[in-house]
Amino acid sequence: MGEIYEFLALGGPVMIPIGLGSIIALAIFLERLWSLQRNAVLPPGLVDKVDQHLADGKPDDALAACKDRPSPLGRVLETAVTHRDEPRELIQQRLEDRGRHEGVKLERYVEAVGTIAQLEPLLGLLGTVTGMIKVFQQVVATSEHGAVDPGQLAAGIWEALITTAAGLIIGIPVLIAHRYLLSRSNRLVLEMEVGATRVLDRIKGITVAPAKAE
Repeated sequence: MGEIYEFLALGGPVMIPIGLGSIIALAIFLERLWSLQRNAVLPPGLVDKVDQHLADGKPDDALAACKDRPSPLGRVLETAVTHRDEPRELIQQRLEDRGRHEGVKLERYVEAVGTIAQLEPLLGLLGTVTGMIKVFQQVVATSEHGAVDPGQLAAGIWEALITTAAGLIIGIPVLIAHRYLLSRSNRLVLEMEVGATRVLDRIKGITVAPAKAE
């Protein structure tokens, strides 16, 4: 543990925001993984249940099914059932509005992870630049009193490069995490749209076949 602390200390004060960024990114990633669980966003069987109630002429039961399974998908389907007597185009517009709203909530904090992924290497570069400035200041000060010690120069450069390495080591996995979360939320939104379209078709009397289980 002491060796790790000593290694991080060599990077200078820039290591503090680099470390904080990694902690924040990890916290957001874990929270989004929990929030973007498939069953929490798209309750299994909900579309089938709502579709069946509508096919049986029981819109109140369909509405109750949506409210019994509070979720992004449930709220989208509830919008369609609630406004079932309106023209299809208007219901479609309401679904798009609700879908965008739910999509924004699914992607909450995801952009923060992307921002951290971009900042980490830049912070590392900043730490290296400031470290190199200090190294050359030492070189100038030393050269005034004699020959420059190559070992001292190499050690100073090595310390300066620690921040670049740290920024890349943290920034690369954070970037991957950002892409994964974005892809996951986009897939869930797409599946919500498919379910909403199926229910809308049922409301407007278009016969739809139930989705095949994968």
